[in-house]
Amino acid sequence: MEIKSKFDHYNFNVLDLEKSIAFYEKALGLKVLRQKKAEDGSFILTFLTDGSTGFFLELTWLRDWEKPYNLGDNEIHLCMRVSGNYDEIRKFHKEMGCVCYENESMGLYFINDPDDYWIEILPV
Repeated sequence: MEIKSKFDHYNFNVLDLEKSIAFYEKALGLKVLRQKKAEDGSFILTFLTDGSTGFFLELTWLRDWEKPYNLGDNEIHLCMRVSGNYDEIRKFHKEMGCVCYENESMGLYFINDPDDYWIEILPV
């Protein structure tokens, strides 16, 4: 049997949903596509889109979660490609205070979101 699949979405659990939505909109231009709210208010799933691919970032907020998420060694990351002036975008991210790692020899850097998830930033 040959199975064919395609990427659909990636999930980050977040402590402050509104803060995370604002961060992803400001830092990466992602917009809320849709939300699913539990009838009992126990969770909200928010799907963010880049507006050009079919891949989504799902932000999961859990009502009863009250402490920062333990990300371990945080050796996982999401990678985003940005169009436009890469140096100006990096400068903007530095002004936001979210650049957490740079490797100039490889031509890349990482930003971290409010929950400390790492996002690799590459030029198109």
